[in-house]
Amino acid sequence: MKLGLKRDEVRLVGYTADWQDEFLKVKQDILNSTPIKENRIEHIGSTSIKDMFAKPILDLVVGVDDIEDVDKAILQGLKEVGFLRLRVQRSNEIVLAKFTDETYEEKTHFFHLVEFNNDLWKNLIFFRDYLNSNETVREQYKNLKMEFVEGNNSGIDKYTDYKEQFVKEIYRKRT
Repeated sequence: MKLGLKRDEVRLVGYTADWQDEFLKVKQDILNSTPIKENRIEHIGSTSIKDMFAKPILDLVVGVDDIEDVDKAILQGLKEVGFLRLRVQRSNEIVLAKFTDETYEEKTHFFHLVEFNNDLWKNLIFFRDYLNSNETVREQYKNLKMEFVEGNNSGIDKYTDYKEQFVKEIYRKRT
């Protein structure tokens, strides 16, 4: 298993159980270097969905009490295990990434710091669990992703926009 995508690259690879092993390794690193509790670290995104084609980047969501006042020990500990804060501005979320090397050209992991048990946290977990438990919907999502890659490759923003309606429909099933 090789993780990593360059900036604005869209490439999908077949599912591998190695993604779960990598998540468990990174989770342990986080537990060892930060005060984050184990139940607040989750594997999300397509690499957490069985039999799913995915970008070769591992996504994690980590829940904190207050996104406006994140414990400095958390951010320092994450930096020690290779997660660097990105300049991405998202409401109620801090985004960090891990890179293959010091050129910072190729990301291997995305780290989404959000408030524990808020709507974003619940939506991300629900999406993963819903697709893992529903083969028909999982296949629809897989086909949607492959359609985009086969029909065009105009960057990550277009890829995200292409999937957005599907993702939001799944989120609405939670409420």
